[in-house]
Amino acid sequence: MRLRALLATDALGLRLLGGEDELDRTVRGVMTTDLRDPSRYLSGGELVLTGLAWRRDAADSEPFVRILVQAGVAALAAGEAELGDVPEDLVVACARHRLPLFAVHESVAFATITEHVVRQVSGERAGDLAAVVDRHRRMMTSGPAGGGPDVVLDLLGSDLDLRAWVLSPTGRLIAGPKVAGPAPAADVCARLAAEHLAATRTGRHGPHRVTLGATAYSLFPVRSGGRSPQAARDVRETVLSDWLLAVEADAGDWPEERLDLLHGVTQLIAVERDRREAARTVRRRLAQEVLELAQTGAAPAEIAARLRVAAPVLLPGLGAAPHWQVVVARVEWDGGGVEEGPVAQALLEEVLAAPLPGPASGGHDLAGPEPADRIAVAYTGDEAVALVPLPAVAAEHDGSESGVLADALLESIRGPLTAGLGDDGRITLGVSAAVHSAEGLRGALEEARHARRVAAARPGRVCAAGHQELASHVLLLPFVPDDVRRAFTARLLDPLRDYDRRHRAELIPTLEAFLDCDGSWTRCATRLHLHVNTLRYRVGRIEQLTGRDLSRLEDKLDFFLALRMS
Repeated sequence: MRLRALLATDALGLRLLGGEDELDRTVRGVMTTDLRDPSRYLSGGELVLTGLAWRRDAADSEPFVRILVQAGVAALAAGEAELGDVPEDLVVACARHRLPLFAVHESVAFATITEHVVRQVSGERAGDLAAVVDRHRRMMTSGPAGGGPDVVLDLLGSDLDLRAWVLSPTGRLIAGPKVAGPAPAADVCARLAAEHLAATRTGRHGPHRVTLGATAYSLFPVRSGGRSPQAARDVRETVLSDWLLAVEADAGDWPEERLDLLHGVTQLIAVERDRREAARTVRRRLAQEVLELAQTGAAPAEIAARLRVAAPVLLPGLGAAPHWQVVVARVEWDGGGVEEGPVAQALLEEVLAAPLPGPASGGHDLAGPEPADRIAVAYTGDEAVALVPLPAVAAEHDGSESGVLADALLESIRGPLTAGLGDDGRITLGVSAAVHSAEGLRGALEEARHARRVAAARPGRVCAAGHQELASHVLLLPFVPDDVRRAFTARLLDPLRDYDRRHRAELIPTLEAFLDCDGSWTRCATRLHLHVNTLRYRVGRIEQLTGRDLSRLEDKLDFFLALRMS
């Protein structure tokens, strides 16, 4: 607002003593002070109110006015309640420095002026901010200009004193103001996401209000493309993928204008979300091509060619073919009615978007694109499959863990996901070991699928299992009836036992050693003190007697379990 508007407001009891030519100055705030030097509390553009307690004699006026002018204040208003008329020395000092000076009638409280100024300035700022939000929304819709949601979140903080952050459905921080101090802690973000998802599943309309500790938050849904709450056929289609805007304030008593402004902010953020969604198209297509090749038994050379195409897209500038991991996910809803494959795809992209360095990756730093930009996820049927590149992994068989670890994958996001699933949903994930060639990719896919089945056998709404757990018969065997176990063992091992009894060929010990050495011909031959050709003959005899292929992961697992059950 301008000084001229303040002077024209009779209820404020202001009388102009000097500075008529400066009445078009803009007032951006108000401050009451009786300090001799209030400069550290001034940021410019204020109307300063004073009762003149700082003035002991006429010589004090000049330095006081000079300090205000250097701080860039808009005007000074002196009260007449204490001294009566405003001292002439103050009038002269203000005229010398071209600082507008008002006298405040003794019947008017400074609180009345302060309240009026704050109300007017806040309303104007909200209008200005709404215009900025609208402009940015139009710019982002038509092109990459506009600065993204961070810009508007900064404006919310600077102009309306609102701290706000954009969170994913798992509580991952997506965007926030750069000048409003640190974002909430990770556990607070996760709890906010959980509260939002739980409210969404109950059908409540936002904003959702929640208090954590002594801090109140209002949670606004960010719907893709500005979609209305009724646009989705079923809330389960989007509840695990939509973002939210968390505002550190209680919106319960906000006027409609401010609520409309925040709705405009969410529309702007939705534009950014849709843009990131579109950017995933290439990565999804790459993953789909590799998945189809692996599932149809394509030649390793053909799969390797597709991986060479994927590597520069996911990790530009890497310079060498990375190792790969496969993660499989499935989202199941009671009663059906939802196409679960796309839901699992969007969820898996979110789950894997968190940074991989640290405990979840064995300490391997993935330099290059943002985590969300180096994941390729496809889906087939009700199952989503992620291809995760790793620039470096630990040496094979050295006992260390690398890449994505199943037990850490869902640790920090289990709460929000459980809230989003409600009483009718379930998520299961399986993680393969890292492989370094196209030959191993099909096996990694099957390994991840087997691990997901292990996770599915566990209780709970959100479960994951890794390749390490496939080696534990304790996790699998309790789910198999005794008669099935006996039949399974006999079908696989009885032909080998009969042959050993007749020929003393030691096929069973050879099979155990071969599996224990992870199928390594050299290490197994060394352990058994055999020539490699002799070992190959024995393994060939095992495959001939059982009709199985020990180069296949499924057959290795079957033999492993049969030996443990025998």
